[in-house]
Amino acid sequence: MNDIPSARPVAHTSPSDAFDRADPLACRLAIRRGDWRTHTSGLAPGCVQANLAILPQDYASEFLLFCQRNPKPCPLLAVGDPGSPRLDVLGRDIDVSTDLSGYRVWREGELHAEVDDIRDWWRDDLVCFAIGCSFSFEQAILDAGIPMRHIEQGRNVAMYQTSIQTVPAGRFHGSMVVSMRPFKAADAIAATLISARFPSVHGAPVHLGNPELIGISDLSRPDYGDPIALEPDEIPVFWACGVTPQSVIRQTRPSLCITHAPGSMLITDRLNSALAF
Repeated sequence: MNDIPSARPVAHTSPSDAFDRADPLACRLAIRRGDWRTHTSGLAPGCVQANLAILPQDYASEFLLFCQRNPKPCPLLAVGDPGSPRLDVLGRDIDVSTDLSGYRVWREGELHAEVDDIRDWWRDDLVCFAIGCSFSFEQAILDAGIPMRHIEQGRNVAMYQTSIQTVPAGRFHGSMVVSMRPFKAADAIAATLISARFPSVHGAPVHLGNPELIGISDLSRPDYGDPIALEPDEIPVFWACGVTPQSVIRQTRPSLCITHAPGSMLITDRLNSALAF
């Protein structure tokens, strides 16, 4: 049961225009068919996108507690039934084994494979966790007329390992990953206030300014995503990031864990506007 098939190569197909990018179900079906194999930023505007972590049932209760103790980096949106890849609570016909454009498979805390679906890895003891994603508060920031450079450049957001420690739960422990967006001071204040209205998708930033204070030595070398230039009149703003579970996995070393590839999210039918308070 613990044996995992040899990795199949990720498909490098060109994105197809033959689907409605505004419709969340159409987007999921395009990904399931293999018509979309890149990051999901900009798809189904207005809809919630989710990070993913899938673990054996033996680890599930401890990971659930870890998320509850660390709501900034791990804001839970939904938890699946053991052995089921379905998450109907988040949308029509969602199958987490096929509906993300990229997955990472981890064994004993080491990255084992990057694949385009996980049907070959699915087991009857796996539990899936959908975790809030920064794409939701990004849309609200954009709606307020505040641009974000990584979106303008069509790049993935820059993400960094930090010295900020999470609150342990059972076997789960480790440092927080953050995402960074550069803003001028006035826009940084506005973006902070806007994102604070979305606590179920990371909420307000965890740090503004000097990156060395949270253990980041070089902004030009992110641990995940793409480097984003910082202009002289801008400050870096850091939000807790849903890639944090991948950092924690390295230290917890579960026998198997499957996560989303950075930037490759689960597109749901839920509306971002429904998450704001």
